[in-house]
Amino acid sequence: MPEKILIAVAWPYANGWLHIGHIAGCYLPADIFARYHRLKGNSVLMVSGSDQHGTPVTIRADQEGITPAEVVEKYHQSFLQTWNQLGISFDLFTKTGTLNHRETTHEIFNTLLQRGYIYKESMAVPYCEQDTRFLPDRYVKGICPNCNNHDARGDQCDHCGHPMNASELGDLTCRLCQNKISIRESEHCFLSLSKFENDLKQWLSDKDRWKPNVLNFTRKFLDSGLKDRAITRDIQWGIDVPIQGFENKRIYVWFEAVIGYLSASKEWSSNRGESDRWREWWDNPDAKSYYFIGKDNIPFHSIIWPAILMGFSDLNLPHDIPANEFLTMQGDQLSTSRNWAVWVPDFLERYEADPLRYYLSINMPETSDSDFTWDDFVRRNNDELVGTYGNLVNRVLTLIQKLEGGVIPSPKDRDKIDDELMTYINTSFEEAGKHLENCRFRQSIRTSMTLANAVNKYLEVKSPWKKEAQSVSTTLWTCSLALSALAIMTYPFLPFSAPKLFSMLGFKNDIQTQGWNLPTLAPGTAIAQPTPLFKKLDDKVAKEEIERMIGKA
Repeated sequence: MPEKILIAVAWPYANGWLHIGHIAGCYLPADIFARYHRLKGNSVLMVSGSDQHGTPVTIRADQEGITPAEVVEKYHQSFLQTWNQLGISFDLFTKTGTLNHRETTHEIFNTLLQRGYIYKESMAVPYCEQDTRFLPDRYVKGICPNCNNHDARGDQCDHCGHPMNASELGDLTCRLCQNKISIRESEHCFLSLSKFENDLKQWLSDKDRWKPNVLNFTRKFLDSGLKDRAITRDIQWGIDVPIQGFENKRIYVWFEAVIGYLSASKEWSSNRGESDRWREWWDNPDAKSYYFIGKDNIPFHSIIWPAILMGFSDLNLPHDIPANEFLTMQGDQLSTSRNWAVWVPDFLERYEADPLRYYLSINMPETSDSDFTWDDFVRRNNDELVGTYGNLVNRVLTLIQKLEGGVIPSPKDRDKIDDELMTYINTSFEEAGKHLENCRFRQSIRTSMTLANAVNKYLEVKSPWKKEAQSVSTTLWTCSLALSALAIMTYPFLPFSAPKLFSMLGFKNDIQTQGWNLPTLAPGTAIAQPTPLFKKLDDKVAKEEIERMIGKA
């Protein structure tokens, strides 16, 4: 029976280009997972969209001298192009500015208000005397009371990940004018997070399958005691608050952005003319929802969003939250402000997508931070993709063309070495699938490359190109079977090159039709002339790219 798999992916702020840290953190692992489950025949719904209401958007608008709406459209279109070029296969990538999202947010807000989970109360809000305005949280900086970071934001400390209200920070200053700021009272709506503390602890009691970093962070946060949080702000950019007296305020982005997973699912259903289809992933107790996010977003998805869902209805809570750690760049933290990053649109102007997907997969920050270096990228591309995998494909297909007339040969008697490789192909295929099932993407792609290495060694031992070689047809049939397995195993990671290999092997159907099954190679099938799957990079590329980055930083 096919499973229902909801893949909910973090919503990027539509205020700048995507960099490789974003891709490694959540978008690539989500796509790998989606492609695998589609191959398995499961019913996948993968949704996300541009978060257009955060203050990062208004800050960018101020910097560029354009409206927030113009900023959103500019970067939303860039995101769509990036997903297409990089092969990120969303079923729907929308925006938080749709009428559907506003209506869904209002529905949840009003339901929580009616049930007593939202209440009104005055709160201390940062106010800049210089700019004569209340300040959104990202316009505020101060000292974090949790870790003493002196550059914490007014909603969350990026250093320790602790969410907070701006008034809790010490030494408050305005990021716009750098002056000290005061605190004034303003009435706002609060989410009663404290009422969900016991229910959340009970819900977490059986989440041992979660990554230790996600589970430990969440439990530690809960054990410190949940505090009610304001969900409105004194701003003009965002979703309006559906109650009287709040016309000059907006719903805070951290509350409405997570609702986007539900509203996007509804929008996808509506676009198909099946208005209730979304319920198959949200109402169905057998459906599983996976939330792919970066580690800085853990509490919003493991505490706040589940609390909202608990208060709203009986919709499914997250099944898993496989959050990744951070990717650093040349040993240093990625920084948009310092322009210290590899911007994906810029990368894709010079290089192909699969090498980047491969490098970020095999170097994925799943359990700890990992580092992107240009030297290592070039080395892995040349030694592993080109030298190990690509060269294996070319050797096997060229030998079939030369020794077997360009058709898949019929295997003859097998010896112990043939049987050992056959067994290894099957066990590797099963192991790669298990790793993907459990969101261990780095281990899965490494399993594939280990198999490629094993086939190279097998080919050297058998040496079918030598005159005295025995069972040439069996050797080449076994190698071609390994290649067909590798095409399937690597497809979630390398969606551009894997279908090329599958086609070169003579398969008339596509990989999606084949599914996550070991293909059957029919002797006599004509193969295509081999063409390179990957391009070797000049060693000077690393130096040139580092100099390019230093020049821009």
